[in-house]
Amino acid sequence: MAARVEATERALRAVEALAATHGELMFFQSGGCCDGSSPICLPVGELPVGPNDVRLGDVAGAPVYIDGEQDRRWNRPRFVIDVAPGAPEGFSLGPSDAHFVSRSPAA
Repeated sequence: MAARVEATERALRAVEALAATHGELMFFQSGGCCDGSSPICLPVGELPVGPNDVRLGDVAGAPVYIDGEQDRRWNRPRFVIDVAPGAPEGFSLGPSDAHFVSRSPAA
């Protein structure tokens, strides 16, 4: 199955810098609760992967997951992980002056 996630160069650099500080990382695509619908970046193991989570692919070696039911409701979308100005919110890791966002890929 082809990966359904990719990342911008800026996001790749941010993930690599965070991994140098925090170790192995992972992402969960949030469904609109605590962090809106932003991807949440965490150290591996901080949030257990459940049996219904779907792996969308990897970003700079960090696996990216989404809840299976949410994935079905959203019609199994593709994502581009990017970085936007403004400090990270909630419990997601991010660069000090930016946060991760997910966008739809250009057609």
